[in-house]
Amino acid sequence: MDVLVLCIDRDNDLGRKGGVISPVVGRQANIDAALKLGMADPEDSDVNTIFGGIKVLDELALSGKTVEIASLAGDLKVGLVSDSKLAAQLEMLLESLHPDGVIVVSDGAEDEAILPIIHSRVKVNGVRRVLIKQSPNLESTYYLLKQVFNDPKISHTFFVPPALALLMFAIFSLLGYPNGAVVAITGAVGLYLLFRGLGLDDSMEEAKQTLRKSLYAGKIAFITYILAAMLVIIATVRGFAYSWQYYHEPISPGFFILVMIYLNQSIWWYVVAALCVDLGKIMDMYLEGIRDARTISYLFFLLATGLIIWSATGFILASNADLKFGIGMVESVQYLAISAIVAILITVVGVNVSKRIAGEGPEQPAK
Repeated sequence: MDVLVLCIDRDNDLGRKGGVISPVVGRQANIDAALKLGMADPEDSDVNTIFGGIKVLDELALSGKTVEIASLAGDLKVGLVSDSKLAAQLEMLLESLHPDGVIVVSDGAEDEAILPIIHSRVKVNGVRRVLIKQSPNLESTYYLLKQVFNDPKISHTFFVPPALALLMFAIFSLLGYPNGAVVAITGAVGLYLLFRGLGLDDSMEEAKQTLRKSLYAGKIAFITYILAAMLVIIATVRGFAYSWQYYHEPISPGFFILVMIYLNQSIWWYVVAALCVDLGKIMDMYLEGIRDARTISYLFFLLATGLIIWSATGFILASNADLKFGIGMVESVQYLAISAIVAILITVVGVNVSKRIAGEGPEQPAK
């Protein structure tokens, strides 16, 4: 075959809205897929992408070339997850169709981010970007702004920080303390940007999906996740409470010491929360007849990590003579040495247990 026309839907609108399973191969199959997506969401630009690809297919067919068209869909979580799905679908098509080259059809720069992956597997003969034409009047401007507000990827990124700033200003104005609004606004926006920058929003989304699946499947992990969330809240409140107490001491201990106090007073609550999550997984896997050595070893590594952090922070706090943390320097050294030895022993036991479990049968991936 001479050319394969590839229509790219990186965020899987075909599957989420139209219920279409990708890859979609063939002219008529792509027309049907575009109609399903168009009936579900007439304003989705991927409808135009598919019809644009069909137009390219017909033009190439008239020139006498052997051509085929296929639509690839990724995942709502645009990035590594969606790109890996697109790459897997592309490799399947290349093995079955063996095209000499491909023409990529997309609706914008986001979908074209997959080009390096395609180029690494097959020759790219061209790229066709399909854009929806808009009349340059006030009505079309209003329509575009409405679409921007409705797009969660754009609204979550650009509208949340101003919303947080306005909300903080309103709250502090009602409390009669407008000067504190500046500190609250910068803190709230800074936390949000840090949350997004570190990718914690993806982790929260994964945790939400896992919790929902556990609830629907009637798994023990659902209860252990809820318990772990409560323990995390308790740990956070406890850590902040002790840090706040020492923050108001006559001699300020400094930011680093406050962080050490927070960790020392909350680390075991966090460890127990993580143990609850892991134990829930282990019990569900046991009931399903699945054995995974990694989930067992996590228990030992969590205990060893908590022990090291607790003893190390205690030693640092005891080193500050002005702090009066309630533990002597000699005692802190003893705790640190004993904790280090015990942590190593716990780790060795965990490794041996996981190896023994792995040797008893085929290991299954953790869910």
